[in-house]
Amino acid sequence: MMQGNPEFMLQAIQLATDNVTTRNGGPFGAVVVKDGKVIATGANQVTTINDPTAHAEVVALRNACQALGTFKLEGCELYTSCEPCPMCLAAIYWARCSAIYYGCSAADAAKAGFDDQFLYDELKKPMSERTMPMSGLCEQEALKAFAVWRDCPDKVEY
Repeated sequence: MMQGNPEFMLQAIQLATDNVTTRNGGPFGAVVVKDGKVIATGANQVTTINDPTAHAEVVALRNACQALGTFKLEGCELYTSCEPCPMCLAAIYWARCSAIYYGCSAADAAKAGFDDQFLYDELKKPMSERTMPMSGLCEQEALKAFAVWRDCPDKVEY
């Protein structure tokens, strides 16, 4: 079993708590660690900057990428005060972090009014059965961007 460092988790939890008491956003905090050092932190900013993607984990990932000058966070661990939602989990995977440590569970978050189970349920459904209508449009025209990408000799792969 993985073993994280409680010091970093307590920092993420303190960020979450401070975020509420200072009225800066929701009760979520995150810390990105590499080689035993804090690289970046983040706290939920959804309501303060009017950005539904400004979850603590995403903010911390953005800050870590800026600090390290890369979009790849290989070798970094993420400590978050709560189990990541589907969006954050996907972002953490895209960033290629090596581990995630979380404080509260998704069930704990749901009890506090932050229930993301509907997202997990939606993702399991076929597109035709999802709550939000989804439909393809202009596929042939859109495919041109992929053709240009494939042919680009100096692209940065990710």
